[in-house]
Amino acid sequence: MKTGIIQDQIYLEHLRGLGHIESPRRLEVVYEMLDTIFSGQLFHLPSRAATFEELASIHTPDHIHRVAGTSGRNLVSLDPDTQTTAHSYEAARQAAGGVLSLVDALLHQEIDNGFALVRPPGHHAEAHRAMGFCLFNNVAIGAAYARCQHGLERILVIDWDLHHGNGTQHSFWNCPEVLYFSTHQYPYYPGTGGLDETGGKEAPGLTVNVPLSSGYLDEDYAQIFERILVPIGRQFRPDLILVSAGFDTYYEDPLGAMMVTPQGFARLTRLVMGLARDVCHKRLLLVLEGGYHLEGLRQSVRAVLQELTGPSLLTPEETQRDCRPDLPIVQRVWSVQQNYWKRME
Repeated sequence: MKTGIIQDQIYLEHLRGLGHIESPRRLEVVYEMLDTIFSGQLFHLPSRAATFEELASIHTPDHIHRVAGTSGRNLVSLDPDTQTTAHSYEAARQAAGGVLSLVDALLHQEIDNGFALVRPPGHHAEAHRAMGFCLFNNVAIGAAYARCQHGLERILVIDWDLHHGNGTQHSFWNCPEVLYFSTHQYPYYPGTGGLDETGGKEAPGLTVNVPLSSGYLDEDYAQIFERILVPIGRQFRPDLILVSAGFDTYYEDPLGAMMVTPQGFARLTRLVMGLARDVCHKRLLLVLEGGYHLEGLRQSVRAVLQELTGPSLLTPEETQRDCRPDLPIVQRVWSVQQNYWKRME
């Protein structure tokens, strides 16, 4: 498989020297891993700055101008969790634009799949505000671009970050062309993502939330993906799958209370790749979101890339379908989603 990668030194300038948990070191350890483990195996694509119009496909002009106004300023606080430094606006434009470069390369058949290793992250960014470490919503901008510039009719956005992607959900709340699926620790920041949040009146059932308490394991996430995501995804039949790939469900992450290992992320990647193979000609792109345990982030991204490029790190036992009875959360989600989707084995 030819796997495209977006990486750029500008992403390391966001919050440089600030001491924020969403630090440049997150990408530095990943980039170092790429050089040592995947040297010569990945197709490196140049990032570019998203245009004002591309950002405005999701964000209001006032919000774009507000973030632009931080350029060159040493420190600006946009909300209690979300700060900028002198080069943050440039990094945020390049992060969104990097996703668009990846979309172009995939749809022009220059790559088979891809991973945008960018920051700042994006899935909390709302149309009108920055929040939760996020300035612009990279995945949402990518989905809008794929629809408007490439004419795709249906896009599936999968969000496996620890936190619910409120900004992505709200971006497509009344959009029947985009299905948003999220697993997340709940109740937890940002407080959205309940079972009953299933989409607006123009897109009923096009939001699928799987709110989880703490302590879920690799095999639990695999069952959730096998028994909820895959059957719904096969019915929706997207033209493209985008993943908000957060790694803060890693078992030692300082912000979370989940128990996912690097093999668990590889297993989720394999399941999503299988879905992409079945419904959309293998079209699959991942975009980095959270993940704050540096070694955990390094190993987990490595496991995902190993799955994308092959050969897999998984053992045959780790790839077998889960034969346990349904988890209670699976039953609870289907009690809501059966109003919109058929439960298929």
